[in-house]
Amino acid sequence: MERKSKRTYLWEALALVIILTILAAMAIPNFLKFQAKAKDQVHRPLYQPRLSYPAPIPPSPAYPPAHGGSVPPNAVPYDAMFFESQGVNPFIDTDDDWVSTFAVDVDTASYTISRKYLFNGHLPPQEAVRVEEFVNYFKYDYPIPSQDTFSISLEGLPSPFGGENYHLLRIGIQGQEVDVGEQKNAVLTLVIDVSGSMSRENRLEMVKQAIHILLDQLGRGDQVGVVVFNTTGRVLLDHLGMAEKRTILRAIDGLYPDGSTNTDEGLRLGFQLADAHFREGAINRVILLSDGVANEGTTDAEGILDKIEWYASRGIALTTIGFGLGNYNDVLMEKLADQGDGNYAYVDTLEEAKRVFDDNLVATLQIIAKDVKVQLEFNREVVSRYRLIGYENRDLKDKDFRNNRRDAGEIGAGHQVTALYEFKLHPKPLRDWVASVTLRSHDPAREGIVKEQNQKLMFWELKGTFAVASPNTKLAAAAAEFAEILRKSYWAREGSLEAVIEVLQDLPREFQRRPEVRELIDLVNLAKSLQGSYTFDQD
Repeated sequence: MERKSKRTYLWEALALVIILTILAAMAIPNFLKFQAKAKDQVHRPLYQPRLSYPAPIPPSPAYPPAHGGSVPPNAVPYDAMFFESQGVNPFIDTDDDWVSTFAVDVDTASYTISRKYLFNGHLPPQEAVRVEEFVNYFKYDYPIPSQDTFSISLEGLPSPFGGENYHLLRIGIQGQEVDVGEQKNAVLTLVIDVSGSMSRENRLEMVKQAIHILLDQLGRGDQVGVVVFNTTGRVLLDHLGMAEKRTILRAIDGLYPDGSTNTDEGLRLGFQLADAHFREGAINRVILLSDGVANEGTTDAEGILDKIEWYASRGIALTTIGFGLGNYNDVLMEKLADQGDGNYAYVDTLEEAKRVFDDNLVATLQIIAKDVKVQLEFNREVVSRYRLIGYENRDLKDKDFRNNRRDAGEIGAGHQVTALYEFKLHPKPLRDWVASVTLRSHDPAREGIVKEQNQKLMFWELKGTFAVASPNTKLAAAAAEFAEILRKSYWAREGSLEAVIEVLQDLPREFQRRPEVRELIDLVNLAKSLQGSYTFDQD
């Protein structure tokens, strides 16, 4: 075997040095880019322009509970969830009080929050369930009013979930629809939470996609301004028209979560910006997109509303859109929308974002009636006792029905409101009218103009069996009973999810084919599989 010469060794060493030099030259630029990127991540600003449409939201890493440790306390599935129980309406004897009054509600957040719990394999907390928001999530085939602001439809029949002589009364309210050519221009102010908690579950990415959907629905005469907040708030974009849509989207797509949550300052800046660009005759609306966990400045709904109520009284309404489970404040988001003359929705999927910002956009934005109240009077010679199913936090004193200073709910174009009463007939009832329903509302376009509509349910209109109920009533009754069971209502202590499924399966085929109804059946079956030994409230 020949030994290598010294010259051969030198040539091989030189070749190795050349190869290493080339590799180093290739690696150094990438290393410098990595260093710059790492530095940028530390000091990354809230706004970074990006031209592309948001990509599908990737799975987010697991986050430690907000309270510390590795698992949430009290064996709950999600940490730092803030809900508030409103109790359950009791039965009332008509000898004591035969009149019931409540403000309308078009919120749907409770249903979608509960849906997310169920799809994630957990029963929702009972205080998270608001019956009226389950019922009002669904669309019903109510008649469109031709002249009046609303149509009112009533149906009475034996309750499928109550005892002997117990009946259901379904009240269906349908608002006027607005043709495309009659839609008002919108001046929208987006107030976006970019605090650190918005990185959980990639909430901020869902917000971005929702805003893309929203902007796709806006027209040439609409304008959008943007305020962002974390530890402090700031105006990201002054109001721009849709000709500047790409500029708005670049600003939105560059947002990055960091810091704590100063909802107070964000909303104050949002309302100030909306007021500066207030347009008479247009839709002036602030839209808060957040998980609601305020932890800087004023952190309660009442304190925040004290600072912005003047703007709301001027006609700048507030819509709240919630995102995320774990470190989420339902109480704040619901109260802000309630007192801000707006509505509250919760987005758990991209499909729900499309439903809120696409399918229901006009109903969400264009108000056709303000301070809408319902008063129902039962005939004491026919009805012995009754209860309103849900609407616990919308209850009004009877004397406030015609009190114009008492705030109530707002209804948008094409919106529907459904309410259910359970009542018991006397053993030998007078065959006269059963209940009289009066709807009172204020015209948002004409100050001081108040309208009232009335409709009565006659005894002879009561149906003999629930089997012949309209699909509207069957769907509403099933949704209400499902919510009653989930919130462990005393009045559903003998109820069963099997009975709910039976009612849903009895719907006409065209109703069962609706995606939201098929989903409801799936949710009831999910709840049935998760349902353990229920302990019902004894209140």
